[in-house]
Amino acid sequence: QPVKEIAQRLELAELDFIATDFPKLLSSMEEGAQRICSLVQSLKNFSHNDQEEGKLVDIHQYIDSTLLILQHRLKPKSRRCEIQLLKEYGKLPLVYCYPGLLNQVFMNLLCNAIDALENGRDEESLVNITLGESRFNNSQLTTSNSPTLGISTQVIEDGLPKVAIRIVDNGSGIAPSIKERIFDPFFTTKPVGKGTGLGLAISYRIVVEQHQGRLHCKSTLGEGTEFVIELPLSC
Repeated sequence: QPVKEIAQRLELAELDFIATDFPKLLSSMEEGAQRICSLVQSLKNFSHNDQEEGKLVDIHQYIDSTLLILQHRLKPKSRRCEIQLLKEYGKLPLVYCYPGLLNQVFMNLLCNAIDALENGRDEESLVNITLGESRFNNSQLTTSNSPTLGISTQVIEDGLPKVAIRIVDNGSGIAPSIKERIFDPFFTTKPVGKGTGLGLAISYRIVVEQHQGRLHCKSTLGEGTEFVIELPLSC
């Protein structure tokens, strides 16, 4: 009899699980499947290399694909809290470019910004960030001492129309002597084995030589760093 009673209790427990927890499990599985689909699509966008033929694309789609790939690096770690991500996307037309190459630029600049936040100042000394001509509203910043990564896009009508993409962090900033050399091949300040010194040099070549654009850096020690990509709208 005890065996039969135990079996009945197990059966009731299983029914309770089916009635209460199973729908939650299905919902969780569906959400996980959707996230996997999004990640796969992002990897497709990132790996799709259009070096031989340019095309008109939605720049925001490719920035978001890169951010999705890097989202694990924004999560809190033992030495720092979660990196805040602030986005201010302007209304952009489709931009003629080589998406596969631009993905490399976005990846290099975003990785550098995250590295700066991981290796930068103590959180108590982090400051609010500004994006050149485009400024994040103060209400978007929960606290001034949170590691923050910001991305903004806008059309600039000064002279020939162009798209500006700004990637900014509120890390420790770059010394003037180092900033002069950041686009030089094989120049790196990272420890041996953690950087090739080619990421920014390749990014500069992609933007300037292959897109006839501009890539420049604004940085002050103690005030963070901003990289600005400018791409012409006329092709």
